[in-house]
Amino acid sequence: MIGLISATAAGAAARDRLASAWPSRTRVYEGSVGDAVRRAFTECEQVVCFLATGAVVRLVAPLLRDKHVDPGVVCVDEAGRFAVSLLGGHEGGANALSREVADVLGAEAVVTTATDAVGVAGLDTLGVPVEGDVAGVTRAALDGEPVALHAELAYPLPALPLNVTPQSIHPAPDAVPTLPQALDSARAGGTPIAPAEPLPTAGVRITDRVVQPADREVVLRPPSLVVGVGASKGAPVDEVLGLVRDTLRDAGLSPLCVARLATVDAKAGEPGIVGAAEALGVPVVTYDAGTLAAVTVPNPSDAPLEAVGTPSVAEAAALAAGGELLVPKRKSVRADGKPAMATCAVVRSAPRGRLAVVGLGPGARDLVTPRARDELRAASVLVGLDQYVDQIRDLLRPGTRILESGLGAEEERARTAVAEARKGQAVALIGSGDAGVYAMASPALAEASDDIDVVGVPGVTAALAAAAILGAPLGHDHVSISLSDLHTPWEVIERRVRAAAEADIVVTFYNPRSRGRDWQLPKALGILAGHREPGTPVGVVRNASRADESHRLTTLGELDPAWVDMMTVVTVGNTATRRIAGRMVTPRGYRWQHPVPDTTDHTGTTPKESS
Repeated sequence: MIGLISATAAGAAARDRLASAWPSRTRVYEGSVGDAVRRAFTECEQVVCFLATGAVVRLVAPLLRDKHVDPGVVCVDEAGRFAVSLLGGHEGGANALSREVADVLGAEAVVTTATDAVGVAGLDTLGVPVEGDVAGVTRAALDGEPVALHAELAYPLPALPLNVTPQSIHPAPDAVPTLPQALDSARAGGTPIAPAEPLPTAGVRITDRVVQPADREVVLRPPSLVVGVGASKGAPVDEVLGLVRDTLRDAGLSPLCVARLATVDAKAGEPGIVGAAEALGVPVVTYDAGTLAAVTVPNPSDAPLEAVGTPSVAEAAALAAGGELLVPKRKSVRADGKPAMATCAVVRSAPRGRLAVVGLGPGARDLVTPRARDELRAASVLVGLDQYVDQIRDLLRPGTRILESGLGAEEERARTAVAEARKGQAVALIGSGDAGVYAMASPALAEASDDIDVVGVPGVTAALAAAAILGAPLGHDHVSISLSDLHTPWEVIERRVRAAAEADIVVTFYNPRSRGRDWQLPKALGILAGHREPGTPVGVVRNASRADESHRLTTLGELDPAWVDMMTVVTVGNTATRRIAGRMVTPRGYRWQHPVPDTTDHTGTTPKESS
């Protein structure tokens, strides 16, 4: 919840605008400003004060406890010109909130956090638990000092500065002790907790082992561990949770790296398992007995086979999604000497890279969506057509590895992007418009399997950008057809054009004409002309939304194919499409809407669109 506090009429007006924009996210605090700040500080995750920064500093100073628990605080000035991230920039989310507030109020976000100011990913903003000297290592990275990256586990991080250099990728084979080794060490009076190897300089370590961060070192905790759990009916939460924690401790593994507890469907609601997951802050995933019975495990048993239909629950559930069995099945030990009611096993899951397929829109910078910008900044590797890379190069974080190629290398780019994601990287594969429309999403996803995470980021297509310029030509059913026969036989394209013509559907032609393909557009227009009048409106838009944009509104009978090239989209109306006030409009066909006169131009108003 975001607490909103104001002291003046102008502040209240801006406060109410924010409250109206985010009714489910905000709470307005009335009364004494001091009391309001104190209440909001304890009741809300974030606070927006429409007050002077000095006043807010004095009000919140006595309330400060720790940056890990204090809310993020944003200040907005009296004139509503600036949204200042004052407190909790990263952990409190104030930096991101200041940008959101600025968007709503038409203000400018003011963020002074060093990493944000220079576009570097903050070590405490990577989405994983972090331990160690965050401030010291961040300072070293910003100052250009050598920072060693010890990645014992692959994890899809965003780009890091070039002075953060990989030193190792995987731990030595014996770096993580097996359970017997760990127990032997404990019995001998030793400790299974592995010390951090000395680092020559500042360092970042990615590991799921229990290590004590060295001086000027940060340890990142990726969600790499899956704990399979079995439990008898009524098993106490303390017994299940204690078993999991003891097992991780004895194996030298960090509980911060547990991604989930896994069990059989029949135990989905078992209070002991559910309570243990809540205490660990992780979800419970379940599998049906048949799935678990098909998993090969080292320690099958008759007891779970009789009880739930599978010879293994803990080991099989941990292994069901793949990975390396680090700790075989282990039973709980009860103080009263009664039989164990819980079992668990630990698996290190295979690293999963991340592939974001990002649509950049038709070309204008303000048509690149906020989500696309976020994904570009979350990537450590960017793959794309060289001319598209040039459009957004300035949006990338310093240190982003760019893999660009020219026209005609679509399949190579798709393979490259998937291969990089399979290495555990965070990859952004870019395309113009929407990446799923005549662009890179389909070849990439045809190449990808379920061993990587894939995120699609929609973009504004050329057809939509062109339609907005022309008026409302896509107001009713419409279809997009590519006239390029480089990958699709012309016979197939012609059949689709004919079907659209016979169905009286508005058509937008992509890839309509090039130097080597100059006959396809006239052929397609001829097919449409067999079903539509010569006066049917046609819109021709070149470089929609770009600096050299041009467009013209003509008719099916007057269109000259010489006006058209590969940077153009051609939109042909249906029999209802009209030219109204110099715009191309296809009525939606409301029953209550009077037919529009068939004239070359028309002025007037139409009824307001219904919901």
